[in-house]
Amino acid sequence: MNFRPGSRDEPEINLIPFIDVLLVVLIFLVLSTTYSKFTELQVQLPVADAEQARTHPTEVLVSVSAEGRYAINGSVLDAGNVPALAQAMAEAAKGDEGSVVIINADAAATHQAVISVMDAARRTGLGQITFATQTTGAATGAKGKPMRAAP
Repeated sequence: MNFRPGSRDEPEINLIPFIDVLLVVLIFLVLSTTYSKFTELQVQLPVADAEQARTHPTEVLVSVSAEGRYAINGSVLDAGNVPALAQAMAEAAKGDEGSVVIINADAAATHQAVISVMDAARRTGLGQITFATQTTGAATGAKGKPMRAAP
């Protein structure tokens, strides 16, 4: 320490030890890096020309009006009983038991009308049923109502 008044020594940073440490770290990184070799084994992969087919389930859209009338895939049914619904749903599903039944029921439709659709789907062997609902701010459907299928 310098106790003499008036003389000030400026602090000096010595960069040589800092550079030495950085060089040691750089050498360590270079030596510890592994280089993978992709050309060690020559393999010729087989070629396939066909694209794998995707299967999408058939959708059966069942609409239930407030009056209890039914429409399957846009076709209005004359009879509203369960056997007629089951027959129309089987024709719409085209024998595919993996089809998905989407029920678009009016908010004022009776519970019995919706249960009849579910019973007809059970009789037909269609076990995947979903309901279409509306959300606020969604795109509007056919009658100005926003619609979306609920999972």
